[in-house]
Amino acid sequence: MTEFRHETTRLILRDWREEDWPEFFRVTNSPAVMRWLGGVMDGEGMARQRARVEGCRAAHGHCFWVVERREDRALLGFCGIKRADSPGSSIAGRHEIGWRLREDAWGRGYAREAATATVALAFDHFAAPEVFATTIAENTPSWGLMERLGMRRRPELDYADIRYPPPWRQAIVYALAAADWRPA
Repeated sequence: MTEFRHETTRLILRDWREEDWPEFFRVTNSPAVMRWLGGVMDGEGMARQRARVEGCRAAHGHCFWVVERREDRALLGFCGIKRADSPGSSIAGRHEIGWRLREDAWGRGYAREAATATVALAFDHFAAPEVFATTIAENTPSWGLMERLGMRRRPELDYADIRYPPPWRQAIVYALAAADWRPA
């Protein structure tokens, strides 16, 4: 399988390397970053997350990519496109964008830059007819970015993600059709 790499003005989106995983969990598995994502993960949770990302890539040729800052090669987190696979998901099998960045990268436009590139890749490279995103209602930064990307709330697609206890269980869904995509 060919290694994926895509550059933006300030970022590199690329496939994972073995040495990325410890750094990724070191910088993103914190109370602030994981506040709306099920809480800080233990070793078993980290192993499950890694297995899901690697399994997704093996099955589909892509998944969430490492987000690396170009100027210093710092690992900022991940962003990418995968096939939705949450148990009970109303969007199972469809293209889903996701992101998670370390706290010291927040408020600098990195998430929007990575997500904009990912949406463009979903439509232009992966021929997605529509891109979906999920979060919980309380995660205003996440759904705020979804709206800035041009995504629209789709309440008829909301579902209970049984992997998580309340307050993280009730997933809200946003979507963007390829025909409506206007890069920022």
